[in-house]
Amino acid sequence: MRILKTGILMTVITILSCSMAAAGQLQTTVSIVPMKYFVKKIGGDNIKVNIMVKPGSSPATYEPQPKQMANLSKSEIYFAIGVPFEKAWLPRFKSANKKLEIVHLGQTVIHRAMKAHVHEHEEHHHGHQAKHHEEPHIKDPHVWLSPPLVRTICQKVRNTLIEHDPANSQTYIDNYLKFAAEINKLDSDLLEIFSKKGTSFKFMVYHPSWGYFADTYGLTQIPIEMEGKDPSPKELAQLIDLAKKNSAKAIFVQPQFSKKSAQTIADSIGAAVLVANPLAEDWADNLRRTAAALAKKH
Repeated sequence: MRILKTGILMTVITILSCSMAAAGQLQTTVSIVPMKYFVKKIGGDNIKVNIMVKPGSSPATYEPQPKQMANLSKSEIYFAIGVPFEKAWLPRFKSANKKLEIVHLGQTVIHRAMKAHVHEHEEHHHGHQAKHHEEPHIKDPHVWLSPPLVRTICQKVRNTLIEHDPANSQTYIDNYLKFAAEINKLDSDLLEIFSKKGTSFKFMVYHPSWGYFADTYGLTQIPIEMEGKDPSPKELAQLIDLAKKNSAKAIFVQPQFSKKSAQTIADSIGAAVLVANPLAEDWADNLRRTAAALAKKH
């Protein structure tokens, strides 16, 4: 009986200790899964990270759930990265939690323009055909897919955590230096993968999310923006011609989208369809896998 009581007591103590530890954590929120990876790398066990856009969801169409809003009310920091839903929702998050500091990590780096592929559209005006081009200029938010940019972003994460939790400042400094070394190693590995002389790495993507990755390693991203819809037969023929002209060896698709059209194009030009998830949680391993898969097809 005494042994049983002792066991129960130890269990209660353990639970209370865990609860106290959790209560002492700095509460933070991020928009997307890769941001949790970065913030946890710097903050470690001193922080709790809530994610708004769960795996499998799209930052373009996301709307927060009531439970997420409840968790957000406990957060001291929101690390924003510039994904579409933030424009509408960040002011509401601030209204719901007046003490919340919104840190715009994307503002720490220079953005590239996110251009969709130029498609010709025909319009009929009084019996005449007029052709025009659509070429939207939008700031590309996918800065987390470039290791050097992530190193810069994480400086801001480190400094913000130090401001909110100065007692653990040395931990955040040490963690940043350790993570920066990991990023440097990843960057070196990817440079080695793409350093083959005389090789031109070109790939197609439906949603142009890999622009920073391409810019960093001297690749050519051929973006096609279909607004989440499969291309029409005419558009599909245009895309096949475009792929042939550029000798694209791979077509990237995200796990959330259909592979049907990509496979049709790939079969027509002898390219490979590669699943590449820009929102993967295992950030470093994901970039290594993506680079290795692309290099293997060239």
